Amino acid sequence: MRCAAGALLLCLAGCGARPTAPPTAPPPPDQLAAAPDWRRLATPADRDRLRRWYEAWTAALAQARSVAAADLSAQGALFTIDAGLDDPVPPVGAYRCRTFKLGSKGKGGGGFTAYAWFDCRITAAPGGAVQLVKSTGSQRQVGLLYRADPTRAAFLGTLILGDESRAYGYGADATRDVAGWMERIGPQRWRLVMPYPAFESTLDVLELVPAA
Repeated sequence: MRCAAGALLLCLAGCGARPTAPPTAPPPPDQLAAAPDWRRLATPADRDRLRRWYEAWTAALAQARSVAAADLSAQGALFTIDAGLDDPVPPVGAYRCRTFKLGSKGKGGGGFTAYAWFDCRITAAPGGAVQLVKSTGSQRQVGLLYRADPTRAAFLGTLILGDESRAYGYGADATRDVAGWMERIGPQRWRLVMPYPAFESTLDVLELVPAA
């Protein structure tokens, strides 16, 4: 199963067109319910990361608050651990997205980094899943969302770096694999929480809002 998911991710990553349409209605609930169980597709390392999401949140927030408490508070629900609402999958369409890196893997890290807005899109994918693509920026996630529970969807994908035009197949390189939880935290606001990424931070948070 993991090889099939990786092949799909690789194929989807090759699409480079930027989204222009505003968000539309989300996929029907029965379509998401028909998608494969994310646990059968995830690597053992990613299942472990997603199980330890709360540990990553608390450790990352503690370090980030020591250097950027006001910045965290200014974002409201974005950095509130238990802020997830029902219907976690964003509607199909174009989004603005930005990444926040909390915590640091090394002794010299700052503990909190906020990046500028870039472009993301949500599209329907084969097999009943939903695709997320971050299409601009130096670190670009591409992957699929799967129903997990009423307030969270599991994200499994890979990371495209720099001027690369295609993604590694999921599971081919642990340093490129990305796992996270997608949550809705407001009427038109979502976040993808990625515990223990391979590079730089303890927790990455990708915020998404409609582009239009």
